[in-house]
Amino acid sequence: MIVADTQAVIWVTQEPKRLSRPAGDALAEGRRNGELAIADITLREISFLVARGRVLVSAPLDVYLRFVESLFRVVPISAEIAERSMRFGAAYPSDPADMLIGATAVVHGARLVTSDSLIRASGEVTCIW
Repeated sequence: MIVADTQAVIWVTQEPKRLSRPAGDALAEGRRNGELAIADITLREISFLVARGRVLVSAPLDVYLRFVESLFRVVPISAEIAERSMRFGAAYPSDPADMLIGATAVVHGARLVTSDSLIRASGEVTCIW
């Protein structure tokens, strides 16, 4: 499984040239294999960013979110993911969404496509960028 973080989802759907080559290749591979996923909180993060005008998308928000759902398997939070999200070390970002996204990847033994240098530097999640 390949888990995409929020920024990767936005870039792959809106500005694919912003993805690194390894990230783009991993997302394409995950799509071909039916193993492309996002944490459910990613939909909330996208909604927030669009509603605040921090991200512009090419369709009304509800249409865009349904499009994202058509591309990715949405993984719901589970007790295991919630618990794992609380065990990251001090080097891992303390943002609750980042913690849930990372925990989703860890619990499912997945690689995380992320441009976030702090997540990658923490070494706690197998990342692709």
